[in-house]
Amino acid sequence: MKPLEKVPEIKVKTLQGGEWVLSEQRPRNFTMIVFYRGHHCRVCRHYIHDLSVHLPDFEERGINVIAISSNSREKAIQSQNEWHTQDLLIGYDYPVDEAKQLGLYISKSVMEGEPDFFFEPAVFVISSDGTLYSISLQSIPFARPHFKDIIAAFDFILREEYPPRGEV
Repeated sequence: MKPLEKVPEIKVKTLQGGEWVLSEQRPRNFTMIVFYRGHHCRVCRHYIHDLSVHLPDFEERGINVIAISSNSREKAIQSQNEWHTQDLLIGYDYPVDEAKQLGLYISKSVMEGEPDFFFEPAVFVISSDGTLYSISLQSIPFARPHFKDIIAAFDFILREEYPPRGEV
């Protein structure tokens, strides 16, 4: 998938009830999807908590945010409670096969407590017209973009009307 291309439909159940559907999103500026490995991941615990802390910063910039994992509803609730992310929209039971079709890296269990298969982290930024603005993919749990940096980037993007890059 390249910037300016239409992002395939993404549908996921949420802890807040109902189903979140990408094509139904109407952000003022962008939709940001943060895919995370799941409850078993210590790095995710801090990353998703940090996302929830910065949620008002994204909202004030007109950016809709959702965090998605392949965890069961029960594991997602456990994460939400332990990670203190009550205000963050959490999607769960997202199929690993669909994540693979989006280009996410898939890992198999190598440690106790990991699911048999799960996807590695990614951050998708989608323009209000449903096209890809940017993507950050990772094949390991480390070296993810920091949310303070992403917020500063959004400030520049919105101020300068900076176009998507990497489309060629």
